[in-house]
This record gives sequence, C-alpha cells and structure tokens, in this order.
Amino acid sequence: MVGAPPQGEDGKPAAASSPNPQDKSVAPAHPHPAAAGEGGHVRAGKWGLVVGAIGVVFGDIGTSPLYAMREALAHSRSGGTEELAVLGTVSLVFWALILVVTVKYVVFLMRADNKGEGGTLALMALAQRAIGKRSSLVFFLGVCGAAMFYGDGVLTPAVSVLSAVEGLGAAPGVSDQVTPFIVPIAAGILIALFMVQSRGTASMARAFGPITAVWFLVMAGLGVWHIFDDPSILRALSPHYGAMFLIDNGVLGFILLGSVFLAVTGAEALYTDMGHFGKAPIRAGWLWFVLPCLMLTYLGQGALVLSDPAARLNPFWAMIPEIIYWPVLILATLATIIASQAVITGAFSLTQQAVQLGLLPRMNILQTSESQAGQIFVPSVNTMLLLGVLVLLVLFPTSSQLAGAYGVSVTGAMLVDSLLAFFIVRRLWKWSLPLSLLAVTPFLIIDLAFFGSNLLKVPDGAWAPLVIGAGIVLVMWTWTRGTQILTAKTRKDSLPLTDLIEMLRARPPHRAPGTAIFLTSDPDIAPVALMHNLKHNKVLHEKNVILTVRTTDRPRVAEVDRIRIEPISDDFKKLIISYGFMEQPNLPKALGICRKQGLKFDIMSTSFFLGRRSVVASAAQGMPMWQDRLFIFLMRNATNPTDFFHIPPGRVVELGAQVAV
Repeated sequence: MVGAPPQGEDGKPAAASSPNPQDKSVAPAHPHPAAAGEGGHVRAGKWGLVVGAIGVVFGDIGTSPLYAMREALAHSRSGGTEELAVLGTVSLVFWALILVVTVKYVVFLMRADNKGEGGTLALMALAQRAIGKRSSLVFFLGVCGAAMFYGDGVLTPAVSVLSAVEGLGAAPGVSDQVTPFIVPIAAGILIALFMVQSRGTASMARAFGPITAVWFLVMAGLGVWHIFDDPSILRALSPHYGAMFLIDNGVLGFILLGSVFLAVTGAEALYTDMGHFGKAPIRAGWLWFVLPCLMLTYLGQGALVLSDPAARLNPFWAMIPEIIYWPVLILATLATIIASQAVITGAFSLTQQAVQLGLLPRMNILQTSESQAGQIFVPSVNTMLLLGVLVLLVLFPTSSQLAGAYGVSVTGAMLVDSLLAFFIVRRLWKWSLPLSLLAVTPFLIIDLAFFGSNLLKVPDGAWAPLVIGAGIVLVMWTWTRGTQILTAKTRKDSLPLTDLIEMLRARPPHRAPGTAIFLTSDPDIAPVALMHNLKHNKVLHEKNVILTVRTTDRPRVAEVDRIRIEPISDDFKKLIISYGFMEQPNLPKALGICRKQGLKFDIMSTSFFLGRRSVVASAAQGMPMWQDRLFIFLMRNATNPTDFFHIPPGRVVELGAQVAV
C-alpha cells in the first residue's frame, strides 16, 4: 500500500505508509453524470462512449474559442492589427493543440494509466507504487496537482459562463444598456447551477454529449464559412509563423504564450476522465471530431480578422450571422454550463479521492443516484466553489480580466503530470535514464514555458488561483502532518495487542455475549476503545474483531481480495478490509463477505467500538500553535465515522481520550 492509509479508531486517520492515514471512500476521478454506470464507469456502446466523452471530456476545451483568440490578439505588440499577429496566433494555437493535447496527453500520458484510471492523484498512487516506497516528493507533487485542480474548479465556471453571457453585448436588437446586467445574469446562472447539484444531474446529463457535439459542429461550420474570407489563413498551419510571431514580439512573445495557452485549457480532462470512457473513445473523439472542429473555428476567426481587423476585438461573436445569433448565443451558454458542470463534478470526485488517500478529513459525501456511482454531491465543496466563483465575478467582472487569472492552475496541474510521468517512465516502464529524460524533457520545457508565461500575469489576476492553491496545500499539509503526529503519539502510548491478550489470559475479565468490532488504524496495537472498555466496563466480549480499513494504491479491489481474516487467539481475530482509492467503503456490505470465509455473526447483535480522540493544542511539541488549531478545527468538522462507513448507529459505542499535538 502506497500513500494509502488505514483508518483510525475514531474514524480519523492514523499513519501507516502515508503521513496522513485515513481510510475514506473515493468515487471515480473526475466522474461526470453523463452516463456513468455502476462502479463509475460508462455503460454504453462505442459511439455512445464517444458522444458521452464529447460532452464530458471536451466541454472545457470546447468553450476556449469564446475568448482564447481575442486574448492572444489583444496582448500582441500590434494589438492584433498586423497580418503576422493573426497568422502567428493561429499557428501557436494549432501547435499547442498538437503538442500539448495530442502528443502529450492523447499519445503519451494516456499510456500511464492506473488500472485504467487517470488523474493527478491516480498518477501519484501509480508513481508511489512504481518507486516501491513512499516518496515525499511524489506525495508533494500530488498534493500540488490536486490543489491546482481546485483552483481550476473555481475559475472555469466563472470565465466560461461569463464569456458566453457577454455575447449579449453584441446581440442584434440589444442596446449597450444591457452591459451592467451581464455579471448579475452570469451570477444567476451559476447560482442556479450550484443549487441543483444536491438533486443530482443524471437526468439532464444524458443531453450533455449531444448538445456539446452540436456546439462543436456549429463552431466548425462558422469556421468553414469564414475561412473563405481570406483563405491565406491556411498558412498559419506552418510552425514558421508561430516562431516568427514570438521572435517579432520579443519579451512580449513569452507573455503571449499565457494567452495562447487558453486554447488548451481542459486538456488534462482527457487523462482524468480516461477511466470513465476508455482510451479508444477519447482518442477517437479528439482526433476525428473535436480537434478538426476546434481548428476550423480558429482558422475561421483568423481569416475574419485578416479581412476585417475590427473583428479582433471579439472574433468569435463577430463570426456569427445576425439571423442565427440568438440560437448560437443560447447554445454557447448551454455549452459553458455543461463545461462548468463537468468541473464541479470533478471537484466532488477529487475530494473523495483526497479523503480516501488521507489528504483531507472525512466529509459528508452523498450519493445522488442509486444506480450511478459517479453521481455524488459534497455539500461543503459545493458551497466553497460557489462562494469562490461569486467572489471572482466581483473581483474580475469581465472575461478578459478573468482570463488573466486563468491558466496558472491548469498549467501547474499539467506540469505536475509531466513530473509524475517521469517516475512512471523510469521506474515502472523500466526505461533507461537517457531515454526517460528524452521522453519527458520536451513536455517539461513546454509546460514550464506556459507556466512561466502565466506567472507573469500575477498582477493581472493570476494571484487568485495561486492563493486558492496555496490555501488548499496548507490544509492538506496540516491534515497529513497532524495525523502523522497524532498516530505516532497514539502508537507510543499504546500496548501491543499480543501483550494485552497474554495479560487477559492471566487475569480473565467478565465475558459478555456477542461480538465486538474495534476499528483501529494499526491492527498490531491494542485499540484505545478496547483498553477503555476493559478499564471502565471491565468486560470482554465472547468474540472480538480488530478491524482495519485500508486504502490500496489501485483504483478498485476485487471482491475476492476485499477481506483478509487472521486468527490471533480463540477470542480475537484481525480483519483487514481493503478498498481501492476510487471506491466507497460500506462496512456492513463488506462484513457480509466474512460469512463466506467462516467469520459468522449477526451485524444487528454486534457492537462497533470507536475511539474518539479529543485533541488539544500544545506549543511544546508538533506543529506551530496556529497549525495545531487548524488541525483541531479540521478534526472537529470531519464527518462522523458512523455515517461515513454506513454502520448502524444503534450498534456504535464511542469511547474518548484526550491527546495533545
């Protein structure tokens, strides 16, 4: 087990192989309601998978044409008025789509899957397993990647929906007086979107794929129509113009890369959603549909600007004929809502993964569908995302201002993917060091260039995702460090289980009928709840089960490997229940499997003992006082383990102890 901690006695984590051990359940990484089937995987035919992937995987990158070209042209030295600026921008966008999305993610990274699953945390677990031991560097990279994704989860809904609603400003028959209402309208749409999350989105998710497919076709059609405005735009497919454009702009050319990168935001979703749709449907959807549609759109925008330089101020909306403007505006708004929904659902799933891997405390995670494992709702995350989105709309009331903040979180996550990929190539695939460096270094150079160019936009708003990411890293670091200290202290003050059993043989206590199950993070140490039960109640049950829930470094665990029973004595047995980092633990269901292995008991006549630790801050040890208080706050607000593990509440006994950290 790598980076996958066992569950503590109080349902809070205690260290095993991870600094922050906590067994929690995780739904599929970045799952989306659009056709997730049992286990979080899509159940559909080949074309159904392709259409579903178009709605889920490519929703974010499919809304980039609304603002990417405009921002890149606006930041060029000429303001987008020169021919080289237009040709160079389209060329850079084209080659960014080829090198970053196609080569890096579709061809290379999608080979580095963790039992078919992708995403930063899945890649982190795979890298840990490839190394063969827990690596602090890999763990830190995974935490940073997860934090960057949360930043993306706040920015994507804001910039996507706002950029679509801004189309009202150029709509036929609409006066300039509508401008003050654009932000309130966008805020209203986003508030409604977040409010429906608790009810589940499975019913409307079925339409996501077809709507997004129509959106891509409309963009492609508009692009083809305007390419004939100036067919010379096809010259932009040559990398020569992109290179000349960067050279012509000098230092400004490096800054321009940050705006060009807006065209590939959402590329990481190809890797993250791999477990839902499979490699083949995602690759087919990208190569044969999404990539051609996007390129036709950007070529059309470029040709329009070449023929009419005034269109550079908002090339996408300038492409739309008046007769179909309103339908396209409505379609664009729906497309941005779908893209936002995918990111929100991804944030919910990432939270479950982080909880399962011990990076965050338990949270209230609700299933909104009985048949689709990917349909989950995390109230606290939903509230935080909504507040973050609304704050961004107030701070950055135009999509151009938001675009300045956008990019840092996405480029940071992509950089983390490339760094983690090196460990996979070198240690798992067993490539030689020179070959590993040759494979990964080009991607690192590209990622560093994009990341560096976006960092230059810190004064323009890029500080926002950095602040969000830093806050999340702080929370994760505090939680992992605090649980490590707490576990070490508990282990130091505990008695080995074998010693306790020998003591009980020498002085047998009163025996109570039935079975007692003691949850603990370390099955070799006498659980605190067991010690308190003996000390205060002076009884020992006829049958005693020391239960530990472990998280593996694999997405899922086969039912045959779920349970491991180890007899210790006539009165005691160890029970290890294993879950993948993308599974949701259900102890009653797992205990039902025990009957097949000879451990028979009635769960409704079984008592579950949990040790509840009351943590107090101590300036003399552990973390700084402010961090101790943060850790205590996180512990106090963690979800009750009884609810988290689906234990019948009437069968739970909690025994407390005070611990200083």
